Amino acid sequence: MTRHSGVRRVVSLVPSLTEAVAVSAPGLLVGVTDWCSHPAGLAAARIGGTKNPDTAGVAALAPDLVLANEEENRPQDLDALRAAGIEVLVTEVRSLDQAFGELHRVLVDGCGLPRPGWLDAAEAAWRDLPPPRAERAAVVPVWRRPWMVLGRDTFAGDLLARLGVRNVHADHPDRYPRIPLDALHACPADLVVLPDEPYRFTAGDGPEAFPALPAALVSGRHLTWYGPSLAEAPAVLAGALAAAR
Repeated sequence: MTRHSGVRRVVSLVPSLTEAVAVSAPGLLVGVTDWCSHPAGLAAARIGGTKNPDTAGVAALAPDLVLANEEENRPQDLDALRAAGIEVLVTEVRSLDQAFGELHRVLVDGCGLPRPGWLDAAEAAWRDLPPPRAERAAVVPVWRRPWMVLGRDTFAGDLLARLGVRNVHADHPDRYPRIPLDALHACPADLVVLPDEPYRFTAGDGPEAFPALPAALVSGRHLTWYGPSLAEAPAVLAGALAAAR
């Protein structure tokens, strides 16, 4: 994608990218989803959910660029925006390195912004991460009723691996497999990692389902978002994991 120095109006359909743009260039965003919660006080128009955006409402905002993600947004919605003559930049993020590359592509190549300092700080935070003392095998649920876990080829799984946590379902053919609870109990794991999004696991909702395992309650934003939170994510996640003994 060529550099767009003339981009002045951006709609983001991805909460992670909303935060990345808002922190880097606060006046650029004219539309965001209902799930875009960071930073606080966003003044942009709300255009529906990530899976059901109001495409006519997006078009009415006359954006120069719409930011999307191949996992979070539906192809039919993006096709509708393209049919309306709107340029759509679609990201793919399945690893930390890919996240850094896509953030540069979105902010610098897509939006025409200077490379932000927080992106350099995030890369340094992960590059300077000390090697883990020992590997721990973990089940990583992301939903219950039905139970769903991290499978193969996920951004969150890559982050955990860098912190010494091996996802026991990393070789599953599905990226987010549905696995019954009794089968999860049979896994050779010594830890369960419970993020607070997309399902909001809490101390009273999640750990009781895995009574034989220590539970690490982690920030979903630091585990699954690719944006400014990546700079503090290594320390935040490592602290939560260390507390689960």
